[in-house]
Amino acid sequence: MFSTLGLFQSLSCPEGSKCRRPWCLFSHTNDASQPPLIASVFVPPPRALSSTTATSRPSPSPSTIPAKRPYELSALATSSVRKDVPSEPPTQRVKTASTSRPINTPRTTGQGNGVPILRVTPAQSQVAVPVRQTMLKNLYDHFVVLYEVVLPSNPTLASEHALRQEEEIYSKSTKLTYRNAVINSIAALKRRPIPSAISHPSIGTEGDIAARIESQKQLSGLRLTRTAVQQLVMTTETMKYWGYITEVPHGEGGSNPDAKNQVKQCERCGQSFTVRKDPKRDECYYHWGRPFTKSINGEKLRFYSCCSKNANEDGCTRGCHVFYETDPSDLHTRHAFSLTRPAKSSHGDIDAETCDTALDVVALDCEMIYTTGGMRVARISVVDGTGTEVFDELVRMDDDVDITDYNTRFSGICQEKHEKASLTLSSARQTLDAFINSETVIIGHALENDLKTLRMIHHRCIDTVVLFPHKAGPPYRRSLRDLAKEHLGIAIQTGDGSSGHSSVEDSIATLDLVRWYILNKKGTSQKP
Repeated sequence: MFSTLGLFQSLSCPEGSKCRRPWCLFSHTNDASQPPLIASVFVPPPRALSSTTATSRPSPSPSTIPAKRPYELSALATSSVRKDVPSEPPTQRVKTASTSRPINTPRTTGQGNGVPILRVTPAQSQVAVPVRQTMLKNLYDHFVVLYEVVLPSNPTLASEHALRQEEEIYSKSTKLTYRNAVINSIAALKRRPIPSAISHPSIGTEGDIAARIESQKQLSGLRLTRTAVQQLVMTTETMKYWGYITEVPHGEGGSNPDAKNQVKQCERCGQSFTVRKDPKRDECYYHWGRPFTKSINGEKLRFYSCCSKNANEDGCTRGCHVFYETDPSDLHTRHAFSLTRPAKSSHGDIDAETCDTALDVVALDCEMIYTTGGMRVARISVVDGTGTEVFDELVRMDDDVDITDYNTRFSGICQEKHEKASLTLSSARQTLDAFINSETVIIGHALENDLKTLRMIHHRCIDTVVLFPHKAGPPYRRSLRDLAKEHLGIAIQTGDGSSGHSSVEDSIATLDLVRWYILNKKGTSQKP
């Protein structure tokens, strides 16, 4: 038989003296402890139910529930265990939580026109993310104050520049210098002049401004000469491919200066109309923006940039009917074409370059308006190879030619400004002969349009449309505005419908684009 463990020796036998077991497990001594008492806990009756429930279900009577075993009894029972029996070691607590460090998922940038939110992982940031977010908000508040004039037309500008400025500061500073770097940046923002347009020098982060200044120094230091740009001059075949007029059309030039009482097709809406001196201002419904393609649910649709309307919908703007002629013969009958003057030859000891005032390289741009004789030039701007303005004049119309639309949204010319014009096209061409001869290299963007409206035949041309081709190829063209923003980091043609473009600004931009091309690209192809 196995020996007993004596686990019940502290308890009195339930049968007492009547027990007849030879080897009773319980104690039969008088000093044995009493069986553990069971504590009674009063349980209150449940709340009264509704009358129907009370009648169908009797209310339970108070009951007794045994409480948890007292600690003293449990300890006493454990102490009565024999010492020779080995006890198990206490079990350790088991960790149920994950031991990996939680990673904060980067959040996306906040509202485009509100305080931006950093997209950083806290574990990878040397500076606490809440501190950086606070500094970012301070930068944003000061950018909002600085861009007060331009924010209505560019609502996301302050948010974008504040986020980029904070990234620039963080990348150049340490944990100890970060706060002071932000404070210095805010102080620099306060010293900037308030920009009046998106092209103002105050627009941008510190890195943007520094890059523009450095790029401008490089461009300004490069003076374009005839030798430097010789390889970029277009061939005659390339000029013809891009729509240049390379020969004087046949027939008498200027025989029919206007098209009054003739039926023409409107360039804006495509309808036929009769050309009149005083057209109706609300007879044409048109879109002044350009159409673009947008993919929606896998379907390509055409929309206009001016109002985002479908290409099949009616126009968003009212105006008068206008026409634009491209045929060389028609243009020649309105005003005669002519070649640029030949270079002067040397006389005796006087060198040809000394006696001829023509420049080696010029950049040219014109602004056009609509008349009864089609689209005619109203402003001519010329800068030399250093970007210095040498000619900028308004041009009045020929006799019997009346203006129908000043095209202010794009030309920047209004009636009050144009009334000051004194030069005719013929007199303007004579003045240009002082700067341009047949050997002068003329730079422009879509230069064939400017030469057509000047009625000028010239064979030494550089066109930024050809230097920076569209990815889809001809006849598509990249705008001068996009090229200047991408390669020069400047914004041009930012005027609204009342201010329009500036031909001086555009001519300087085309010159700088050629400078950039020479500095950053080697070689060129004249293939159409």
